[in-house]
Amino acid sequence: MEPTLSVGYRYFVNRAIYTFSSPQRGDIIVFKTNGSDDAALHISRVIGLPGETVQIVDGEILIDGEVYEDTGDYPEIVSGGLADSSVTLESGEYFVLGDNRNNSEDSRYGDIGNIKKKYIVGKIWFTISPLSEIGFVDN
Repeated sequence: MEPTLSVGYRYFVNRAIYTFSSPQRGDIIVFKTNGSDDAALHISRVIGLPGETVQIVDGEILIDGEVYEDTGDYPEIVSGGLADSSVTLESGEYFVLGDNRNNSEDSRYGDIGNIKKKYIVGKIWFTISPLSEIGFVDN
């Protein structure tokens, strides 16, 4: 998730936020790829919401055929992976991308794929370390 989140920093995760709400586009979430307690945790940004169709064409993200304007300064996407052809999200599924778009394991790849809400652990909320960076995470 560099440059947004830095390796070695420590973050609080709001685990209760999605109990009564759903992830929104732009949220930085922590998720598992499956229901196993031993599954690794991943961090990515929500791009596609349930019911939407996501496709990556010529480095641009299309949501329901419209160009999605990223709010951050992210590199142009070189490989669309599974999203080279359109990916339609079912109810309770999300399409996520890492902010380091060309060096990220995210929904473009089969081992991650679409994220089911039940596997979302929470939302990155607050930086706790290093002391010079303490504060709320802008997402």
